[in-house]
Amino acid sequence: MTLDEITEAFARKSRDILGDNLVGVYLHGSAAMGCFNEKKSDIDLLVVAEKELSDDVKLRYMDMVVGLNDEAPPKGIEMSVVRRAVCRPFVYPTPFELHFSVAHLDRYKANPKDYIEKMKGVDKDLAAHFTITLRRGKCLCGKEISEVFEPVKREFYLDSIQNDVADAEEAVSENPVYVILNLCRVLAYGQESLILSKREGGEWGLANLPGEYRGLVASALNAYLSDASFVPDYGLEVKFAAYMLEQIRAIR
Repeated sequence: MTLDEITEAFARKSRDILGDNLVGVYLHGSAAMGCFNEKKSDIDLLVVAEKELSDDVKLRYMDMVVGLNDEAPPKGIEMSVVRRAVCRPFVYPTPFELHFSVAHLDRYKANPKDYIEKMKGVDKDLAAHFTITLRRGKCLCGKEISEVFEPVKREFYLDSIQNDVADAEEAVSENPVYVILNLCRVLAYGQESLILSKREGGEWGLANLPGEYRGLVASALNAYLSDASFVPDYGLEVKFAAYMLEQIRAIR
């Protein structure tokens, strides 16, 4: 199924399962920001409910999500269900009712009931997801974005994205393209308050970072946007991550 087919089916099935409890379904991430790569991007979705979901409803909902995930591009679906009460006024760290990504697929299939009982809590990443949704997101069904979400304070958004890259020096060797471009967009926000996609972050890095790192950023950007392979340079990657983290940690 294509991106549009997946998102259309997700919204329709969300309405069918959640009924009057559904406030809206919202697309964010690369698919909303114009840089979706079918082979390398996941489909990022936020689902807002009026009230708490019962375990029976969660099981039905997760079965729907997993079924669509099987039809999605390789990186699959990443989604979170939150209650409307935590969106406006915004609560940080943000409580969530349910979460799914491909990383959790085997865990869900192994024991669905255990998964839905334990897959709830708070998630600092939601501050970033809410911000992208409000600035660049798309309403797939339900109430308009501006009715549901309020702007996230800079201190919360900054803490969220700094937390996301905190392990960059270790993670850059495992997932260099993602980490390199993500570090660029985090620093772009810190220095210029720019809300960027990974593609836009890489472009910002090419224009603003020291020359010794521009080849690395260009290589990551090319790999992200095309079928080209990223040629690793472990020493430079770690040096880049350390440099970027030093700049990011200095932001206030």
